[in-house]
Amino acid sequence: MSRRAERGGPRLRLPLRKSLLGRLLAVSALVAACSVAATAWLAVQTTSGAIEQEQGRNLAADTRVLDALLAYAAEHPSWDGVGATVNELADTSGRRITLTTQSRQILADSAASPPPALPPQASAVVDPLSVAATSEADSGAGSVTVAAPGTDGEQRSGNDRVDPRAVGPFRLPAAERTSLRRSADEAVQCLSRSGIASDVVEGPSGRPRIQVVGNDPDRVRDTRCSTDALDSPTATETKALTALNELVNACLDRQGREAVRLDLDLSWRTGSEPATATAVPQASPVPTMGVPGEPRPTEVATPSPMDGETDRDTASCVGIARQEQLSSYVASPALLFISDPGGGAVPGFELSPANTAKIIGVAALVLALTVGASILAGVRLVRPLHALTGAAQRMRDGEEPSHVVVAADNEIGRLAAAFNDMSAHRARLEEQRKVMVSDVAHELRTPLSNIRGWLEGAEDGIADVDAMFVSSLLEEAVQLQHIIDDLQDLSAADAGSLRLHPEPVRIEDLLAHAVAAHQSQADGAAVGLTVAAPEGHEPVPELTADPVRLRQAIGNLVSNALRHTPAGGHVTLRAYATGAGGVDGEVVLEVADTGSGMAPEDLPYVFDRFWRAEKSRSRRTGGSGLGLAIVRKLVEAHGGTAGVVSTVGQGSVFTLRLPSAGPDPMNMAV
Repeated sequence: MSRRAERGGPRLRLPLRKSLLGRLLAVSALVAACSVAATAWLAVQTTSGAIEQEQGRNLAADTRVLDALLAYAAEHPSWDGVGATVNELADTSGRRITLTTQSRQILADSAASPPPALPPQASAVVDPLSVAATSEADSGAGSVTVAAPGTDGEQRSGNDRVDPRAVGPFRLPAAERTSLRRSADEAVQCLSRSGIASDVVEGPSGRPRIQVVGNDPDRVRDTRCSTDALDSPTATETKALTALNELVNACLDRQGREAVRLDLDLSWRTGSEPATATAVPQASPVPTMGVPGEPRPTEVATPSPMDGETDRDTASCVGIARQEQLSSYVASPALLFISDPGGGAVPGFELSPANTAKIIGVAALVLALTVGASILAGVRLVRPLHALTGAAQRMRDGEEPSHVVVAADNEIGRLAAAFNDMSAHRARLEEQRKVMVSDVAHELRTPLSNIRGWLEGAEDGIADVDAMFVSSLLEEAVQLQHIIDDLQDLSAADAGSLRLHPEPVRIEDLLAHAVAAHQSQADGAAVGLTVAAPEGHEPVPELTADPVRLRQAIGNLVSNALRHTPAGGHVTLRAYATGAGGVDGEVVLEVADTGSGMAPEDLPYVFDRFWRAEKSRSRRTGGSGLGLAIVRKLVEAHGGTAGVVSTVGQGSVFTLRLPSAGPDPMNMAV
């Protein structure tokens, strides 16, 4: 009975509802139906509300326009020269932008001459002293209000409606900016030395402040870094703050309130409070009041003992005084109109019965085309998948690997190509497995046969059990143990359980140890064995590696070179570094011999298991065929590579390249 029959007989095709083709058709039909339904629904929404929506404004773009004009007003005492800004904003937003006085006299207009009539309602009031903008009238249906946030992106409260970019007399001259900036940079460098990451942020007035990464200003207090120079007002700020304080106290006096003293952050205290009652320092996050553009404490953080009513009156006077002080430094309030470039409405259309029939017909056509295209695409998609499935099942049943036709260079074609590569690789691995089993059996059979022969000879009385007899048995046992040890090392490397124990290693000591360990073998073969000093290369740095495993790799190379070098030849060991003194470079170890060499076609197989240049499989001439495979595994465990160059009749040079940093400490197992 065939293996196919044992596994359940012939395989039936999947039902359509479970197949890839059926699912593709269902998804395509669903997508087509949803697309048609969405298109029909959009067509139905041609009502007056849809027309009004198409005529509506992009609030995000309008907000950016208002914010740009507020910035202009905050930094200029008049609207002279605003035309270029208006035209640039109109080009960017694709809208008509008109700026007028409160009496509707045009200050700037992006529309061509003669301009269309203005809309009945203004989009916003551009007033840097009152950024909670509203339309020009508090009533009127259909009016549009555009609220402008400040630079921190939040709407201003009733007591803090001044645009933070309106700084007026608080704007610092160049000399004071430079002095404060120098102090800020020194403080940042000091904090950096204390392990605190920070940066210098400059406000609209030109005053720098220190922003601690993570918004944790309390960490600054634990350091010895002084920020007093940044907390103290300059001469310009002192003059402006004094004038503002006089305006605030005049307002409080009219209300019968006690005079206060303002600090630079616009917190206040009564004349009887100590100077330590100031608000938070310059690094305070999320301000709501203070010098325009600078960090300010929240109103609830004001260290004032006054009751709630007095506190509100003081805050109101501060806001009024700021507006009065800044009025001569900013542009006067203006009306902003944002509309379509042509000033006309977007026409709509009525959904008549004829249009309804057209929509239904187009929907049916789209659905039919979608289903037809899905069927064609699905059949072309499923056919190669069926071929891949059949080939995989045949491989599972133990049949010879089959080749799948690659029809096109697409996803399915690449999958078929990958399957063919996998099938070929699997066949190679199976062949290598068979060869390896045969090689292992051959290698183990030779010493076991010798041991058996000696023991049978002793049993039959042919061989004398003397010292030479025991020595021969011991030699064969050691030889057998060596093969088993080599196989165990390769098995551990393949299984990922070969552990490394890296430590600082001097390459010169390793090479000297290898020469000393193999000197007797070299002398017996009449082969010279030396360590050569590197010429024209960087000195070898101390390497981080497993000294036992590295000695094993070098010893295998030296032993291999001595076996293939005739009498009178020479084996040379050398080490040198590549890169800048070996830093971030490689340490190169070379074992060169003047032996018989290898043919170019043999070089790709040198590091394969059980491969020998001599096909006679004699351990006397070729070893077990595992030494070089172990060398490659050990070097790869250290993150390096092994290579060889050889010329027939001249010798070979085996090269080990190891990273100077040593193996990855997070991956100590191969």
